[in-house]
Amino acid sequence: MMKARGHEIIHYGHDQSEVDCDENVGVTNDAILKEAYGDYDWKTQNFKYDLEDVAYKYFYKNCIDEIGKRKEKGDFLLCFWGWGHKAIADAHPDMLIVEPGIGYSGGIFAPYRVFESQSLMAAYYGMQAVNRPGHFSWYDAVIPNYFDLEDFTYNESKEDYFLCLGRIGSHKGVDIAIQATEAIGAKLKIAGQGNILDMGYDKIPDHVEYCGYAGVDKRRELMANAKAQFVLTTYGEPFGGTQIEAMLSGTPIISTDWACFGELNLHGITGYRCRTFEHITWAAKNIEKINPMNCRKWAENFSLEKVAAMYEEFFYSISNIYNGKGWYEPNPDRDNLDWLYRKFPLTS
Repeated sequence: MMKARGHEIIHYGHDQSEVDCDENVGVTNDAILKEAYGDYDWKTQNFKYDLEDVAYKYFYKNCIDEIGKRKEKGDFLLCFWGWGHKAIADAHPDMLIVEPGIGYSGGIFAPYRVFESQSLMAAYYGMQAVNRPGHFSWYDAVIPNYFDLEDFTYNESKEDYFLCLGRIGSHKGVDIAIQATEAIGAKLKIAGQGNILDMGYDKIPDHVEYCGYAGVDKRRELMANAKAQFVLTTYGEPFGGTQIEAMLSGTPIISTDWACFGELNLHGITGYRCRTFEHITWAAKNIEKINPMNCRKWAENFSLEKVAAMYEEFFYSISNIYNGKGWYEPNPDRDNLDWLYRKFPLTS
């Protein structure tokens, strides 16, 4: 998307990556991944990595070398893998180093940071920032994750099932979704990485259908046809991308009521936020009160085009530190301040 908007993009990654960029520089490949991880199936067994393993060492060396051959003054270095890219950033301190999409990162190192949600940024700063001026940075931004609207099918004609899609486990509240649908006599489809039996079940409950890992086409079908999607994460979810994906499909959300959900799941408009089991079962039994079009309209705020414009504004501000008057740099060509604007569904 940024290349299409006129920016020069160099991608450093797998030699077979298909990326909209000016140059894809292969710094890793299938052979080294197989040497490090064997035939490990991440689609069913979740992710596995070690920053000290052979694959990372190969990646670090090649990436550091190749960036050194191409970088120019004023170039940005975008560390999308957070701490996993720190070694590369340390080798090129002369670049404008940004961590975009900060979510689960435990170690945040870049001078310029983009958080996935306001709740996550607040958690990062913590109580030391409350009533204490100077703890926040003018150049830390909240820019949400982005989605290609064409990947999802909007559908108002729902089938008779609820959905859980994502990593399978009690940390994602999948066990609560199983209990809730059993309590109201509803069908639940579960898709994603992990095993239902690992949550203490002897067998998959009769009202539950396990769909396995859902690729792009299967995800599209499951989300478009579900009555609602449970996203009952029991920890501080930084963004919860599946809730936006479901909304793009016209499917409402039943979520917990903390972390990102307070700003992304509009209560009574795109779904319900819940605090007790009774809240959850009531929400499931009354989910038809949610208008699918409201879900879709809200989720369109997270399109590729919208988020690309937000990043452009962010990069423009950072570049002014080095190429202009910084925070005081004027912009006589500005005709709007829409980079943070979101369209809200019209409700009666």
